[in-house]
Amino acid sequence: MKKIITISREFGAGGGSIGRAVAKEFGYEYYDKAIILQAAKEFGMDVERVVKWDEKVPFMFGFGQSLFEFYNKPLDEKLFAAQKQVIRRLGEKGGCVIVGRNANSILREFDNSLHVFIGADPYWRMKRMKKEKMKDFSEQKISEHLHAVDKMRRKYCSHYTDTEFGVAEYYDLCLRSSSIGEEACIRIICDLAKN
Repeated sequence: MKKIITISREFGAGGGSIGRAVAKEFGYEYYDKAIILQAAKEFGMDVERVVKWDEKVPFMFGFGQSLFEFYNKPLDEKLFAAQKQVIRRLGEKGGCVIVGRNANSILREFDNSLHVFIGADPYWRMKRMKKEKMKDFSEQKISEHLHAVDKMRRKYCSHYTDTEFGVAEYYDLCLRSSSIGEEACIRIICDLAKN
C-alpha cells in the first residue's frame, strides 16, 4: 500500500477533485494550496504576500538568485524552501494525498509513494471550468487563463526542481481525465496504490 500519493495536474484537468476522492477512499489527509499557508505561518511570513507569490517564478529568474543566502532571498525563494520543509514533514508522516506544489519532486526518494500526473484536452478543461468554477467568464478568457496557469506551472517546476512539468519520466503514472473520465482516474490510482 502506498502511503504517499502526489498529484500534479494541468489547470482544469480535475486533479484536485480526483485527489480529494482518492484521499477519502484511503482515509488519508488531503493537502493542496493550504500547504503554503501552513508554511507561511510556521516560518513567520506575511500570509497575504505568500498567497500572491504562490507558484510564481522569481522576477529575476535566471539572474543568479541562487547566490543569495536564505535570509537574503526574496519571498518566493523563502516560500519554496519553507513549503518544501512542510511537504517533507507530511511525507515522513505518510497517509496523505498532496496535490501540486512540486511534491512529486520533493518526495521522489520516499518509499511507498505514488506520483501521478493528470492532464486533459484543453477544450475539455475549458468546458469543465466554465461549468464548474468560472461560469461568469467567456470561453476565450477561460482558455487564456488555462494557458497562463499551465505556463506558470511549467516555469515554476523547472526553476525549483530539475524536472519538467507533465513529462512522463518524472511520474509513476500519467492519466488523461478528458479521455478516461475522472472516475476511472480515481479507480486506477486507488488500484495502483493498493498493490
